[in-house]
Amino acid sequence: MTTLPIYQVDAFTDRLFAGNPAAVVPLEAWLPDAAMLAIAAENNLAETAFFVPTGPARWELRWFTPAIEVPLCGHATLATAFVLTECLGESAATLTFVTRESGELTVTRGEDGWFVMRFPRRHEAGTVDAAEIEQLAEALGAQPKAVISYAVPNDTSWLAVMESAAEVEALAPDIRAIAALPPRNVIATAQGAPGSGLDFVSRMFAPKAGIDEDPVTGSAHCSLVPYWAGELGGSAFTARQVSKRGGDLRCRLEGETVVVAGQAVLYLTGEIAVPD
Repeated sequence: MTTLPIYQVDAFTDRLFAGNPAAVVPLEAWLPDAAMLAIAAENNLAETAFFVPTGPARWELRWFTPAIEVPLCGHATLATAFVLTECLGESAATLTFVTRESGELTVTRGEDGWFVMRFPRRHEAGTVDAAEIEQLAEALGAQPKAVISYAVPNDTSWLAVMESAAEVEALAPDIRAIAALPPRNVIATAQGAPGSGLDFVSRMFAPKAGIDEDPVTGSAHCSLVPYWAGELGGSAFTARQVSKRGGDLRCRLEGETVVVAGQAVLYLTGEIAVPD
């Protein structure tokens, strides 16, 4: 057996037992894909991140849910940057992660303890037809006022725009019905309630990826931020994912780049044993 270090970090939060937990496994060389997927399934968290060093302040990075490898994951990227800087002694101001499908991603740790990540913007892929909107409404248990499709290779999302933040928080979707819909993910969103200090809120359902509801989803904001920039004007936003655990994000649109910032807290360090 081979032992590997493992860390578990709560991302997009400044306190334990909130935000989105991610496992982070540092590697010297890649394991077989089947082994990484098995580790992710054993961890049974929304995401397990694996990274391999490739040069000064530079790593290859991959992310696995309990069911599949995904092309982009925000909270596990944040967790990886946290582990590198807070646990492994990395002192570079900016960390660069080379990914297979999302290009090079950079993360900078601000003096205020927020990690600032730069992700590729996602563009609208079109509207959703009326029959599919009705199927989505039945699955969500509420009628969206608009539904927009977003697609990148190996990842599709429907953005369901609801009437109010309270309606998003109250959703109790039929997860099996969500899984039967065409997209991999369904994101519900609404403008923040007056006086809340939030520009928008969201929730994310991804049963096809093995995640009934993702607590806080950085990658979803690659669609959410451009959408709300168009609706609200401006380019900087304060957002909250209103899942049971909840999480806070600072977001900004810079052309083809979506900037997503969050905090993180260490929960666990340990070792795992994997077959040679």
